[in-house]
Formats: sequence, structure tokens, C-alpha cells
Amino acid sequence: MNPHPPPTPSTSEAVTPQALRQQYESGATVDELVTASGLSYGTVLNRLHDAGTVMRTSWQTRRMRQNPQARKRLAARLRTLYEQHGATLTELAAAAGETRRGARRLLIEAGGTVRTTQQTQRVRAAARAAERYKVALSLRARYEAGATVPELAKEHSYSVATVYRLLHQAGTPMRPQHSHDPAHDTRERP
Repeated sequence: MNPHPPPTPSTSEAVTPQALRQQYESGATVDELVTASGLSYGTVLNRLHDAGTVMRTSWQTRRMRQNPQARKRLAARLRTLYEQHGATLTELAAAAGETRRGARRLLIEAGGTVRTTQQTQRVRAAARAAERYKVALSLRARYEAGATVPELAKEHSYSVATVYRLLHQAGTPMRPQHSHDPAHDTRERP
């Protein structure tokens, strides 16, 4: 496999045909490139074709992976995905073209420790909480720049209550609420 992990989905727009070709020629499969880049299967194939990549058969890929160095690189990559990105054994199996049992074996070969289901859920919950906090901070910045809560809710497809909750989570000082109710109207009527 490739000693450098493929790009993350957030950088998928910058994935060039040459970069995909280099990863493919280093041993990555099309399915692994799809998973790592966030691009569709057809887009990955088209970019590989654009780069003039000579495609392998599945048996050629298996034969390539029997190479001990390639196996060691694959195991290290799976450990990184597992420990740093919170991937599950099922996701590792898909990325490696292996069974769950095979992915688990590779993870252990690389020195990784298998998590319990509860540990995986905690890792994923922490990642979601961190992402949600980033969203809360971006909402706070927009709110402090003058956006209203209903505008933010509409922009982000959130309910008004969710926007208030996220703003509160980010420690946002709230502006006073304005009432447009006729009973509170201080203007005199003719």
C-alpha cells in the first residue's frame, strides 16, 4: 500500500488524477481510493484513466499484497485509520479489501489494540461533539456579525431551537429580543 494515507474527504476536490495514479500504483484498490477520497467510483476510474493508469486485475492486487512490505504498510495505514480517525473493523475491512477478521489481524500485526463497541461509540461521539462545537463557533461568529437566529436556522437547515442551543454552547452573548407584537407597539396610532 501507499506509505502516505490517501487524502481525506475534506480534500477530495484537490485529488488530482496523478495523485490517484500514484496511490493506485502503490497498491491501493479503486474501492480504497473511493473510500479515502470521498469521490464516486466512476470519478475515480475516470481520473485514473485520464492519468494513463494501467489497471490491475483483482488477482494482481492480491499477489501484490502478499509482499511483506506492502502488507506492513497496509497494516500501518489501517492502524492509523482505526486509532486516529475512529474507523470500525467493518470500515477497515472495506478499505483493505479484507474480511473483518483479516482487518483485525492486520490491525494487531501493526501493534493496534482492538476497541470494544462502547469505546468505538465514545470515540465517535467525541468526534461528533468536536464537529458540533466547530459549527457552534461558526454560528457565533455569524451571529455576532449581525445575522439573526432565524436567518442562521434557515441557512443551516436547523430549527431555531437548535441554533439557540448551539449559540449557548459556544457561550454567545445574546442580543435582546425584539417583540413585533401590536400590543407592545409603543407608537401611537392615529
